[in-house]
Amino acid sequence: MTAKIIDGKAIAAQLRARVAAEVQRLATAHALIPGLAVVLVGENPASKTYVGAKSRAVVEAGMRPFDHHLPAATTEAELLALAGRLNADPAVNGILVQMPLPSQIDAARIINAIDPDKDVDGFHPLNAGRLATGLPGLVPCTPVGCIKLARSVHQSLAGLDALVIGRSNIVGKPLAQLLLAENATVTVAHSRTRDLPGLSRRADLVFAALGRPEFVRGDWIKPGATVIDVGINRIPDGAKSRLVGDVAFAEAAAVAGAITPVPGGVGPMTIACLLVNTLRAACMQAGLPAPEI
Repeated sequence: MTAKIIDGKAIAAQLRARVAAEVQRLATAHALIPGLAVVLVGENPASKTYVGAKSRAVVEAGMRPFDHHLPAATTEAELLALAGRLNADPAVNGILVQMPLPSQIDAARIINAIDPDKDVDGFHPLNAGRLATGLPGLVPCTPVGCIKLARSVHQSLAGLDALVIGRSNIVGKPLAQLLLAENATVTVAHSRTRDLPGLSRRADLVFAALGRPEFVRGDWIKPGATVIDVGINRIPDGAKSRLVGDVAFAEAAAVAGAITPVPGGVGPMTIACLLVNTLRAACMQAGLPAPEI
């Protein structure tokens, strides 16, 4: 079997086009232009690249960017003060503080300081609670992207056996909640899980989000299963390096029914879903119904 390659770039491009059309409608009908503030502290190369991609996507969608690039020596008090100003600014509908932060800053304090209604990363405990209890709120972007990619293969996820490998607050836990909302039967695996390969071989959907390069092998995959690879790992390749996921792609693609590549799978969807969250936040703050995109 040769798996269908799930084209995250193409699906994300379609989603971004729908967001841009809705932004234009809001501007025309309500004089509302969503604004996103992206805060980067320090000079982490990967973070700088990712923030640049986010800022370009904001502009291309017709939104207003509010970029704040702060020195690595920024104090926690300074960053908290900036968060307070952004919370109070009506032109800013979404706030994203790029992780990781320098060691002198407590990330949890920063996350808790962001207005939950502007928390487009979906990391605030209030938004986590809303997701867990089925209430409307802002949901982490990567898990939402994973669900959209899975639904590009399956019209419904109801009744499917889903395995989430990884239990982080950023991906694993919210992804499990979203899968439950889709009426899938969900197993969350982690470093202490017994017989992970055996669990994986029973799953119709495998979501790999543990941050270990090519950890999930091809013989772990049930024939015809859908594999969503969240991992982005840089490994040596001769004198250079290359990006790989958490799944041994060639092995898994020979068995799976559908699989996401790395790069070009989940990554583009994360940025597209960030735009969706910003749009929804702007509508909620304006008392308008959030669009279904």
